[in-house]
Amino acid sequence: MSARYSAARSSLRTAVIMLVFTLVFTAAMAFIHQLTRPAIEASELQEKMRLINEVLPPGSYDNALLDDSVALGPTPALGLARGGTVYRARLGGEAAALVLEAEAPDGYAGRIQLVLAVAADGRIGGVRVTAHKETPGLGDYIDPRKDRNKERPWIGQFNGAGFDGIARADWKVKRDGGVFDAPTGATISARAVTHATARALAWTLAHRDALFAAAAGDTLDAPKEPTP
Repeated sequence: MSARYSAARSSLRTAVIMLVFTLVFTAAMAFIHQLTRPAIEASELQEKMRLINEVLPPGSYDNALLDDSVALGPTPALGLARGGTVYRARLGGEAAALVLEAEAPDGYAGRIQLVLAVAADGRIGGVRVTAHKETPGLGDYIDPRKDRNKERPWIGQFNGAGFDGIARADWKVKRDGGVFDAPTGATISARAVTHATARALAWTLAHRDALFAAAAGDTLDAPKEPTP
């Protein structure tokens, strides 16, 4: 009886110690999370603005861009299976540009994530690759940070381009009969980004008015892809 009692007390003591340890550890982790969250959020916002400023000159808008956005539900036309975010740039209260996310599903090594700006005149302000798995030293030139041509990065070809100057049917790499350059031996990455950019531009132009008219914070559910 005494042995059983001692064993029970030992088990209970161990359980209590483990419970106290778990509670203390959980509380410590929660405290650390709360302590570091402002710094993490500030870093995330800084990174968002860095990308936005690369595709949209800061002087081209005067509103609080990150506060003036709408959410998208799943939008196949942009390659966004889980939806995304569109930021509205305004200058003097007038529509200036839209900054949106898009994805190319057909990169050489998988999906390529993009962010691009479409100005009010229907032309692209800039395009940046935000994530990809393309082959280092071969297909990763789509990211200007990896492009060896620092003076004229490949992705800069889209700056200022629009359907008024380049017909929709010509938004292809030159190897496919289009107008956009692509390095020899690494065409797949360029083709994927070019097609995704054209689709995103067409979709944005088709839904521009609705995107600017929506209230900040609204969610637009799966607008249809425009007919090519």
